[in-house]
Amino acid sequence: MSKGQDNTKISYEIDPFNRLIINNSSKQSNLSRFRQVLDGRFKINDDNSISYLVKSPMPNDQEMPYQVKLEGKWVLDKDHNLCISLNKLGRETLGDKLTLKGEIIDTSKNSLAFSLTTHTKDNMQSIYILQLKGAWQADKNNRLTFRIQKEDGSCDFLTFKGTWDINKQHQIIYKYEKSQLITKKKTIHTLIFQGYWNIKDKGRLSYVLDLQSDSVFNFKTSAAVFKDKYIKYELGIGLAKNPEARTITLCGKWNIKKDIGLVFEVEYENGNIQAITFGAEAKLSARDSISFELKNDQDKNISAQLQLSRKILDGDGLSFLRLLKSEQDTAVTIGAGLSW
Repeated sequence: MSKGQDNTKISYEIDPFNRLIINNSSKQSNLSRFRQVLDGRFKINDDNSISYLVKSPMPNDQEMPYQVKLEGKWVLDKDHNLCISLNKLGRETLGDKLTLKGEIIDTSKNSLAFSLTTHTKDNMQSIYILQLKGAWQADKNNRLTFRIQKEDGSCDFLTFKGTWDINKQHQIIYKYEKSQLITKKKTIHTLIFQGYWNIKDKGRLSYVLDLQSDSVFNFKTSAAVFKDKYIKYELGIGLAKNPEARTITLCGKWNIKKDIGLVFEVEYENGNIQAITFGAEAKLSARDSISFELKNDQDKNISAQLQLSRKILDGDGLSFLRLLKSEQDTAVTIGAGLSW
């Protein structure tokens, strides 16, 4: 058969131990030429494609490759397995979907790490790690997603379809149930995202993992409640037709910082303090309190109001209180580059 008349078609599968299976058959006879499990490991390449490195092809098998590079679209299935729907890659078959059964073990600011368990041809079990590079974001339904940048400029998105919450350290946590590969016993897996909260716009609450790589969850919210010891937001997670309601409460302490503005200090893990910074128009109000109309650090109104007792202010706050008294009924602006 000439080169131009090659009727071979190749398809790929994954066996129960995360090993690649190659099916190579003749289109004319429709009979299997070979269906072979390859002993090896998967590897994520710099362009976020995936290759299978064959550990020990048969020495007399000239057709067996040492490496199989696979390209396609990444998705996360309902069991939180990593899947790739393969491109045609010049093969006769189309639409192969490979499911890597494993566990998400790390959600760093610009990567996702996935552990795989495999068996060698000698029936030895081993575990190794695949790491995809990208950025964490929220989709339009406030679900957590991981954006994978492709070599051609396109992006794939791994969508975590369950709901998330926050723990006592104000960190985002995501839990999912999964059966173990060998024992089939169901266990709860918890992912913790290390970041801090910020408020920049009306109707949006942000959780920042890393500004350098655009790893920021920007959640759409309803109106917020700002009180002397907490900030509270209501939002929905999941498909727009039936979102799950969630209340996000950030506990902390208000203060006024000269040359900065109004700050809300939130305590995270290990006593780490991060401040959410606001601009504001402030004036003295009845009942020994100060009324604030809140703005972001770009002096844009975020449609939020705050009443603070004069008694909770200290340091720079006392200086600001004296300024308010001197201005009588005039509102004083702080933040957004304005100081007193």
